[in-house]
Parts: sequence; C-alpha cells; structure tokens
Amino acid sequence: MKSRSIRIAALVAVALSGPAQADGDRMPPIKNPEVAKECSACHMLYPAGLLPARSWTRIMGDLKNHFGDNAELDPALTQRITAYLTQNADGAGRPPSKVSRDLSATDAPLRITELPWWKRKHEKKDRVSPAALKEYKAKFLGDCVACHKQAEKGVFEDD
Repeated sequence: MKSRSIRIAALVAVALSGPAQADGDRMPPIKNPEVAKECSACHMLYPAGLLPARSWTRIMGDLKNHFGDNAELDPALTQRITAYLTQNADGAGRPPSKVSRDLSATDAPLRITELPWWKRKHEKKDRVSPAALKEYKAKFLGDCVACHKQAEKGVFEDD
C-alpha cells in the first residue's frame, strides 16, 4: 500500500509540475529581469523553451550579427543571459519536448521557424500564408504575438 501511495504521489507531482517541460502550446515564460529587459528591447520576448540550448548558444555567440543587427552587450551580461537561456532551453536537464525532439543532437537552428515542430503546427493549415500573415498583421514568420497574444507569457494556444 505504501508503494502505491508513493507512485501516486510521484504521478501527482509530475502532473502538477505543469509546464516545466514545454508541450508545444505552453511553456515557462522568461522570469529573469535582465533577459526580459535586453531581449524585449528589440523583439518579442521568446520563451527559452522554444529552442534547444545549443541554439541559444549560437544565437548569443554572435550578437554582433544578430539577424542583421548589432545587439552586442557587455560580455558579463551576455554570459549571464546565455546561461539563463541555455539552462531554461528545451531539453535542458530533461528529455526534449515535441518542440525539438525531431532535431538531431547537433542541429542548432537559429530561428524558431526552422523547427520541424513549428512547420507542422503552422504550415499544415496554411497558417503562415501571405494572406494569413497580413490578416494578423504579422511582420515576419516568427512574430508570434500577432496570432498568439500571450506568447511572451509562454502561451501558444490558438487564439
């Protein structure tokens, strides 16, 4: 009986851990003030769980050429932000979620829109056609908040 109670308690703990692991529709939002301030100064605050750690390492390693812009930061701040993003990335300390499970162990996409998961979610229903992007006033494919109003809070359910 005690063994069964322990198993039930373990299952409840896993269930209540909620979005500790991204499920593709919800994931933990950025909670670090430095990351929030610096990253949201220029674009949407993407949850770290949208990419694996190796992707964040690549992105943060070339801030001088950050998607065509110079986003260089103080080296110490860059190191702290990189540490936060990689520690909270998809698969960090746990199995990858459906967000990055289709990637090889060496794939490190720089854009969320390069993920097989993203393509399945958006391209299968033509959600990113030029007409759809125009309707939602999306500026580019990765403009999540155009369609998912709570994206910066880690909620990507269809609005």
